[in-house]
Parts: sequence; structure tokens; C-alpha cells
Amino acid sequence: MRYGCRLSSTVTVLRWLFDAQLHIGDQTVLWREVIGNLFGLISALGGMRRKVWAWPVGIVGNALLFTVFLGAVFDTPNPVNLLGQAGRQVMFIVVSIYGWVRWARRDEDFDGGAVEPRWASWPTRIWLAVGMVGGTLVLTPIFRALGSYEPVWSDAWVFVGSLLATYGMAKGWVEFWLIWVAVDVVGVPLLFSAHYYASAAMYVFYGAFTLTGFFVWWRERARANRAEAVTADAANPA
Repeated sequence: MRYGCRLSSTVTVLRWLFDAQLHIGDQTVLWREVIGNLFGLISALGGMRRKVWAWPVGIVGNALLFTVFLGAVFDTPNPVNLLGQAGRQVMFIVVSIYGWVRWARRDEDFDGGAVEPRWASWPTRIWLAVGMVGGTLVLTPIFRALGSYEPVWSDAWVFVGSLLATYGMAKGWVEFWLIWVAVDVVGVPLLFSAHYYASAAMYVFYGAFTLTGFFVWWRERARANRAEAVTADAANPA
């Protein structure tokens, strides 16, 4: 009996989460869009602190936002499909599982973090830049054929950038924060034009947050370099 009550309560909560709406003037915002973005923000905060729990928290937000960005499929008040935005939530989940496993396997504790920030090599930076532009060019006609919202290149840019940034975070590259900045610059006007106001507003905040994260990881990398230099000097006295 208790099991049945708990199951019924869970279904009730999920139904509320799926249908609940926030009305601001003549605009309707889904609460799961707000909650999904909040989970994303908490995940980003955990990522800046290099905590393993950032990955599963982000996955919860990704699952919620997947249903939001397929507005026409899930019959939401905003019947606009952003295929790049929806698809990247699936991508996030896949890459986040990779990052979660990678960070969890690290035996070291890098000053309270699960990974040590490091700069990507120049060949890797070139690969990231080429992948960003090339991936956008390849996906744009595909997303357009599938009926994504215009300008489709923006949707493709956000998708590719999100993939590279998430992978970069899993690898511990400091530059992944700058990729997020590039994603936010394009993503904010795209989301506003598609009337996804909660996500657009969160992207504005993300832009400032990702710059902060970049300098935090940069400072941590510089601190590690100084510590390595001191260790090397001690091991090789003049």
C-alpha cells in the first residue's frame, strides 16, 4: 500500500513538473525550463570547483531541457523545435557520462578538485577551432532539412560548441571555458528570438560565469606551474 502511495505521489510530482507554467505578462515559461537551467548552473559551479558531482547534476538538467526544446513534439506553449538545442541535451548526457567516469577514476586530489586544469596544446587548439567551424557548416543543412528554427547556423554553432566545451571540461583543458563564451554569444539572441526567455536569460548569466570560470582555472594552472617549478628547483639544486 505504501509503495502504491509513493508511486502515485511521484507520478503527481512529475505531472506537475511537466505541465507547470510561469506567466510573465503575456509570455509563458515552463517551470521545467527554469529548473533545468538551474541544474545546469549548479553543474557549472561544480565544474568550476572541479567536483565530480557536477556531472550527474548536469545530466538531470539536460533531461529536463530536452523536453523543453522540442516544443512542437511535447505540445508545449512554445511550439518551436530547436533541434540543435534538443540534440545537445542528448549529447550532454553522453559526454557527461564520459566526464563523470573520467573524473571519478582519478586517484589524485588536485587541491580539492577531481582534475588538474591544464592548457591544451596548440595542435589541439587548432583542432578545436576547425571542429567548431567545420561542424557548424556540416550540421547547418542537416538541421535545416529537419526543420530547425532559423537562423539554423546558430543552432548548429551552439550544438557543436557545447560538444567541444563539454569534452574539454572532461579533459581538464582551461580553454573549454572560452568555448562556452563563444556558445553564449550566439545562443542568447537565438533563444530570445525563439521565445525561450528563461534559457536566454540564463545564457546571459552563463556568459559572465564562464569568464569567471576561465580565470579561476587559469589561476589554478598558474599555481600548479609555480609549485612544479619549486619542486624542480628543490630536486636540482644549483
